[in-house]
Formats: sequence, structure tokens, C-alpha cells
Amino acid sequence: MNIGVSYTGSKPKHDHYLRWLSRDTRVNIITLSAEAHENEGDIEQCDGLVLSGGVDIHPSYYKSDRLVYPNMPAKLYEKRDAFEAALFQRAQEKRLPVLGVCRGLQLINCLLGGTLHQDMAEKNALHKAIVTPEHRQFDKAHGLHIHEGSILAAVAGTNRLVVNSAHHQSVKAVAPVLAVNSVSDDDIIEGLEWKDKHDKPFLLCVQWHPERMHEFRLENTALAAGVLDPFFEAVTKNK
Repeated sequence: MNIGVSYTGSKPKHDHYLRWLSRDTRVNIITLSAEAHENEGDIEQCDGLVLSGGVDIHPSYYKSDRLVYPNMPAKLYEKRDAFEAALFQRAQEKRLPVLGVCRGLQLINCLLGGTLHQDMAEKNALHKAIVTPEHRQFDKAHGLHIHEGSILAAVAGTNRLVVNSAHHQSVKAVAPVLAVNSVSDDDIIEGLEWKDKHDKPFLLCVQWHPERMHEFRLENTALAAGVLDPFFEAVTKNK
């Protein structure tokens, strides 16, 4: 099965996705990149789509005219925003299963009519990764409350687990067609899926980084490897 993965903008970070998805030997990964390949058309070869993490989305996508804000990156990449928006739209047209991770969750929420907190201010201490003077990044970790009846609850098998964390933005208003499947201990939205799943292609979005939970030796847990199970099942069924 061909899985399209949007390029994170960083090879080391993108390699985490390749390792994570390659747990299933049936997977052939197609990297979709606005910068390196400009290969939007390759979505036509894909059986599923993963929208990865990375730099903040341009504020216009969540209807904000505040272009300077705390903890914003040195540069925004509107080309990537537009590229991935087109990928998501085409994936919906083709009814492809979609998995959104961190930035991917935020972009999907915005594309469907939701908004973002530009910076979580005092809550950053719990959620934002630590970056050392040597430019090494270390994820934080926090508890997660999982909502009953969600795809995520079926994956987790419990209503309480711990995840890694590396974000300073988060969902503010949830898109009308989406439902929250999990929240952090301080009530930050950590996961989204369709509100009404009837006649909809598979969609699961998570704010944490399951692709690099192997750094905590948690690669085999429900919220790392387990997140892939319903996605791969949907891809196989759809294919």
C-alpha cells in the first residue's frame, strides 16, 4: 500500500515518520514535498495520507490578522500550507484515509473551519519541547484523557495514558464537522476525528508525536504503534 507523507521540512524529523510507518512491511512511502519535489500529483498514487508535523501554519488559515506573536518561527512556509491543503482536499475527494499529526491536526482543523490558539502562553511549560543550547530537542510528556466511544478510545483500551508533547499552538475552536477525542491534563485539545463518521473516509488526528515515541522506548504502545492500526486497516479496506 502506498502511503503519502507530507515532508516535515527536516530530514531527521521526517525519518521518524519513515521508521514509524515502516513497521508494516506492506507500506511503500511516498514523500510529498512542496519544497523538494513539488509533487502534489503523486497523491494520485496514494492509498492513504499522513499530514506531518512542522512549522506553524500561516495565521490566515485560522482567520487571524495577527502576524507577529510569541514563540513564532523565524519563517512561515505558505507554500507548504497551500500544498498540504490541496493534498487534503484531494484525499477527501478520493476518500483516502487520513492521519494528521501535530501540525497536521491543526491544519485539518483550520481547513474544515476551526481556529487555533497562536501561542499557549503559560501552558507552554507543559507542552512545548525543550531545546538545549546545542539545538537538541527533547519532548515533554503529559497525561491524556481519552473520550469514550472515539476511535482513539478503541485504540487505547483505556481512558487515561501519557503522551509526548512538542507544541506551542493548539486547537481553539473545533471545526463544526469534527469532534474532540482527547484532552491533556490542562484541557488542551489533543485529538480530533469526524463528529459523524457515517459515509466519511477514515480520519484520525493527534497533537502528540507517535512517530518519535521510540525515543522514550514507547514505540510499541497504544498511542504510538496502535494509532497506525485503524489507519492501516482503513487503507487496506479502501484499497
